[in-house]
Amino acid sequence: MFVVDSQVHIWKEETPDRPWVPGARERIRLNGHREDPFSYEECLALMDEAGVNRALILPPSWEGDRIDYALEACEAYPERFGIMARIPQNRPDEGKAMLKDFAQNPYIKGTRLTFHRPIDRNWMIDGTNDWYWPIAEELGIPTMVHAPIWKAELGAIAARHPQLKIIIDHMGIMARCVDDAIGYWVAETADLHKHPNIYVKVSAIPGYSTQPFPNLNIEKYVREMVDKMGPERCFWGTDITRLLGHGLSYVETIEQFTKHFDFTPEELEWIMGRGICEVLDWPVNDKVAS
Repeated sequence: MFVVDSQVHIWKEETPDRPWVPGARERIRLNGHREDPFSYEECLALMDEAGVNRALILPPSWEGDRIDYALEACEAYPERFGIMARIPQNRPDEGKAMLKDFAQNPYIKGTRLTFHRPIDRNWMIDGTNDWYWPIAEELGIPTMVHAPIWKAELGAIAARHPQLKIIIDHMGIMARCVDDAIGYWVAETADLHKHPNIYVKVSAIPGYSTQPFPNLNIEKYVREMVDKMGPERCFWGTDITRLLGHGLSYVETIEQFTKHFDFTPEELEWIMGRGICEVLDWPVNDKVAS
């Protein structure tokens, strides 16, 4: 099976010439990520051990909007890594120029927007981010979105921009919701299936259960999402630096879907890698598939 992780973060140590945004360490701890740097070499070693063919790098918010380290990873291993780049969502002129550059960069497969922190939570509804959607549609830039509380708004954006591919992070679940409390958020997201240009990451799943691995108590919610969206529109991912802190291995995050959850081989082909590659127009060649 061709396996693609739809979300990993990599980052360097904080230094005076590479400062993190204010409050970053507190947010890292709150979200359960490890504080130590996570290099692309370490990520690649874990991928090789687990049989992961590719991973999408989402530059972490604590490093601001910079993507230089992600680009370094792609230059070193172009067949193994791609980037969902950050942009300055509240600076339209700068953001538009960056999007035009991104559209020409083979390593950048799309962007990722966030609307879940106090600083950016209202940018979806107060006009701050309105500039983004039409130009991303025009340039054909797929967009991952972390916006748990704005599902109806995302649906309206998808309807207004039918050629824009929108990929919702983590099944649209609000941070720190667990067990049956995720049901509301999953149902809200699954109801967006009527928009054919909306896709969903079934990612970071073990982090949404307080039960022991393989977290079978929340399998029904993953199943609900796949049944409504279709496996072609659901993409597996780990957010691995969060799950390592829970004592899970990369292999276990794969086997949760391939051995413990009740999916057919055909569904798994789409969920574990084929779907995200097709949506991002990231062809599979013999070298990376071997």
